[in-house]
Amino acid sequence: MSDVDTGLAPEDGHDTSPIWVSDESSDRPATPPEEAASTTYAPVERASLKALASRFDYHHLLRRALVALAAGVVVGFLLGGWRIGLTAAIVAAIADTMYRARSVSSIPAWRRPSAAERRTEYQLKRLERNGFRTLHARAVPGSDAQIDHLVIGPTGVYAVDSEKWDKRLPVRVQSHRKLFHGPFNQKPRLDEARWEASQASELIGKALGREIQVVPSLAIYGPAIPWRILNVRDVDVFSGSMVRKWITKRERSLTSAEIDSIYRAAERVLPPRYPEG
Repeated sequence: MSDVDTGLAPEDGHDTSPIWVSDESSDRPATPPEEAASTTYAPVERASLKALASRFDYHHLLRRALVALAAGVVVGFLLGGWRIGLTAAIVAAIADTMYRARSVSSIPAWRRPSAAERRTEYQLKRLERNGFRTLHARAVPGSDAQIDHLVIGPTGVYAVDSEKWDKRLPVRVQSHRKLFHGPFNQKPRLDEARWEASQASELIGKALGREIQVVPSLAIYGPAIPWRILNVRDVDVFSGSMVRKWITKRERSLTSAEIDSIYRAAERVLPPRYPEG
């Protein structure tokens, strides 16, 4: 949720080695007689490259075509072959598609999600084919807190908070109770993540009339994390690159019907942090 860039040197201290943890059709109404008898037609605008280029939702396709064209011309000219140029154009188009998938978030740009949130969102998109559903940037009613990502799937319900920390400072733990980023004690951040998950659990459970467990976590980007998955103060802490593995390697505990009901309840009780429009 927050970017930390302290610029401070690491603090010396006695570390205790961490314990490793494995891992909606209804019938359409009949057309009214007066409409059926009407001979007035709306004008149809002819499609043209100029019209398409003026539409914002096609800008990325225009850019991709220009990138591919430029790559094809340059490579083809330098290496003297249209086949090589065509290959370069295709490779450039594929590379631009992959870059856009990684860098463009489904969260509108005016919301300004952090780089860490975008990276986690990209990973979570890949879980959809396995029956997982995700809500991003959900507010906890009555507070300023935000759950960056709420994931509901076959293996359970998870609250993931994405963190971008200064990579120059080491991450360490002491006795499974203290998490440090350099000299900075991250207890408040752990407590916040645990509280957010407990609130989500309480609100969703109340809406469904049964107990729902929401597992809290911190996905950290930036510094190296010297463990795979570690539970600190009841919060799972791991490198951001471990998000999908952390979720999918657990035992299956929810059916498709349960996933849908929990997802719908979460949509109601955890409103979007940023209103639509």
